[in-house]
Amino acid sequence: MSRQYDIVVFGATGYTGKYTAEYITTSLSADLKWALAGRSESKLNAVADELKALNPDRLQPGIEVCNLNDADLSALAKKTKVIIATVGPYGEHGEHAFKACAENGTHYLDATGEIPYVARMLKKYEATAQESGSIMIPQIGVESAPPDLITWSLVNMIKERFSAPTGEVVVSVHEANSAPSGGTLSTVLSFFESFSLAEIKESMGPYAISPKPSPNTPDTTSWTTKLFGIRSVPDLGLLTTAFPATTDTPIVQRSWGFLNYGPNFTFHEYMKARNAFTGVMLHFGLILGGLLIIIPFFRTLARKFIYQPGDGPTREQSKNDHFEYRGIAYPDVKVPNPPRAFCKASFRGSMYLFTAVSLAEGAISILRDDHKLSGGVYTPATLGQKFIDRLEGAGFKFEKKFYD
Repeated sequence: MSRQYDIVVFGATGYTGKYTAEYITTSLSADLKWALAGRSESKLNAVADELKALNPDRLQPGIEVCNLNDADLSALAKKTKVIIATVGPYGEHGEHAFKACAENGTHYLDATGEIPYVARMLKKYEATAQESGSIMIPQIGVESAPPDLITWSLVNMIKERFSAPTGEVVVSVHEANSAPSGGTLSTVLSFFESFSLAEIKESMGPYAISPKPSPNTPDTTSWTTKLFGIRSVPDLGLLTTAFPATTDTPIVQRSWGFLNYGPNFTFHEYMKARNAFTGVMLHFGLILGGLLIIIPFFRTLARKFIYQPGDGPTREQSKNDHFEYRGIAYPDVKVPNPPRAFCKASFRGSMYLFTAVSLAEGAISILRDDHKLSGGVYTPATLGQKFIDRLEGAGFKFEKKFYD
């Protein structure tokens, strides 16, 4: 594929887009042909000036003024091998870039956390991407790369040790110290304006976006966990309902459909609870918050008190940010108390810095790691160990072992 650019960051003046552009400037190869794209030429030039000060010796990015319409995005897609789309909420603004990439054989990555958007794009453009050769990976930021890659790692640990499929995987958000940006908050508040309740329910059903029908595994979640949110898991501790679970689970289940984790595979995501009381309170707090977001008056009121899109915590405020995920997996074997695979993945820095790292390293992995993927809509886990190696080199550290 011979094109003017290797990578274009679309939405480069936004909060996540600037993080991504800065990471490319400081960490990717100096001869990379790339560009900043967005609606405001003056804002793009201002970002480019900041980037040049960070690394004046590298090949500087081009500037591409591009509005949110099919014609402009199609023209942009024809110029580049990969588009990194950071313009959200994706349910409102994402489709033009997705469509343009699918139609023009341009690879695509984004940082959405909106599963109904992903489901909508699959229905409309997956066949087009398969025909054009476009490799498209939505949700490759903090949603949902960490749990997806941990699950892939655990499955492979079990396969290598036991030559067996995987039964249950449980992933826990063990630590999370990072504040949301205005774009993230705007996405949450606009969720029920972008998608109907029927569309949300359909897209978030079990294995709804998997390329294969769901495995025939019964739901073994206890009634106490369903009612109060808390669950005690050996090697992970006391867990409770995790806000990202509704976003991450469909992506992991889609990876199951691509990567053959096993016929009895199940996945659950929680977060670490300090104690039973706080775990229960968090569970019901999330339920209450979800109910309030449905109410238009509450959404209007909340918008007055949050960061606006494009804004977020300053670098000084984020300097001590970090997060850590832990996962445990059980082999699907007919022996009592088999060894359990354990994986921990941690990152020191803002979750938006991680998203920038994952977007940029994912783009380079698609371009240079010879994945043998045909056109289609994939998941972070389909990039496998080569992608994980790149993330580890950028500070996303994995630790793996077995508990016997």
